[in-house]
Amino acid sequence: MAVRDKRSGNEAVGIAMRQMNPGVVAAFPITPSTEVPQYFSGYAANGEVDTEFVPVESEHSAMSACIGASYAGVRAMTATSSNGLALMWEMLYIASSDRLPIVMAVVNRALSGPISIHNDHADSMGARDAGWVQLYGENNQEAYDNEIMAVCVAEHPDVELPVMNCYDGFITSHSVENIELLEDDAVRDFVGEYRPGHHLLNPGAPMSAGPLDMPGYYFEHKRSQAEGMICAKKVILETADRFYELTGRRYGLFEAYQMDDAEMAVILIGSSAGTAKEAVKRLRREGVKAGLIKIRVFRPFPAEEIKEALKGLRAVAVMDKSEGFSTHGGPLFHEVSSALYYGDKDLLLCSYIYGLGGRDVRVEDILQVFKSLSDDIARGSAEPYCRYLGVTDKEKEEAADGI
Repeated sequence: MAVRDKRSGNEAVGIAMRQMNPGVVAAFPITPSTEVPQYFSGYAANGEVDTEFVPVESEHSAMSACIGASYAGVRAMTATSSNGLALMWEMLYIASSDRLPIVMAVVNRALSGPISIHNDHADSMGARDAGWVQLYGENNQEAYDNEIMAVCVAEHPDVELPVMNCYDGFITSHSVENIELLEDDAVRDFVGEYRPGHHLLNPGAPMSAGPLDMPGYYFEHKRSQAEGMICAKKVILETADRFYELTGRRYGLFEAYQMDDAEMAVILIGSSAGTAKEAVKRLRREGVKAGLIKIRVFRPFPAEEIKEALKGLRAVAVMDKSEGFSTHGGPLFHEVSSALYYGDKDLLLCSYIYGLGGRDVRVEDILQVFKSLSDDIARGSAEPYCRYLGVTDKEKEEAADGI
């Protein structure tokens, strides 16, 4: 039975963690993820969980503690943002290569410098090739639901990889929204007990941890790790089906909004999808066949499914809240364009970088993107295909200031 409540995204994730009662939570505070371990530490102090809560001196140590706990055979979780995720860098790769099912809430925030505490996706996108499964949520409900499903995906024997539950800093993490929480028993039944096949405290099956791989073994090790990521797609969908049976909330690899007869669409990640949906609604009322694809699963990337979803469209704008500095578009654009390499060669595709450092994106901004797509269709070209949305025009700014 669902419990209707009003919670911030961070509080909702903290509640999900409490309901799953992990063995270890290790954390170091960094805005805007600080509230997640802060809420959880209260549950630990009040005896509401059996968790060993480990406050550490850095994010590097937080991930190190989670790795040790996971090796010892217990469910381990943490949360971080921005520079905190960057400080974990070394340990991110160790967690994934050692196939440890750690779940981490990543409250997306711009990376320094310059210093910014506001939202974009530079932190998790920078870690996109670290071997972690990456789930992204649009709102508080999705942040809560993804945290629960992430555990099932991470611990599945065909996957055994760590998972990032990513959601937008402040926009989702601190905003209070109506939300449906599950009963504690329902959550614990859904995720079940963690029963690792191998761990350091099992005297019946001794093992070593973090061994040296010489050239005769390392390649095979990585190939096995990649196989876990390949299997993750199927497990994510199976977990989503079970979650739908429990809650009535349907999740896939992405959400296709008004795509059945769309002629043009935008593809993006996170909370901006709500803004884009409003823009699509307005255009639909005007008879414009606009649509939206909101990516939920970025790793593993649903390339074949995206290619199928874009069949029949005339123009698509891929919107990144992260600058990849490739000079050829952002990270999401590269994934989509790669997926389409053997697809429709007549589809006009362009890249938009937007929202960096928390720069606001409005419905009017999304409408301008669709206007540009209409212009592209009219002239049969998407040039220039790398674009920026919402960057101040320096010449216009100087003219307004009388310079």
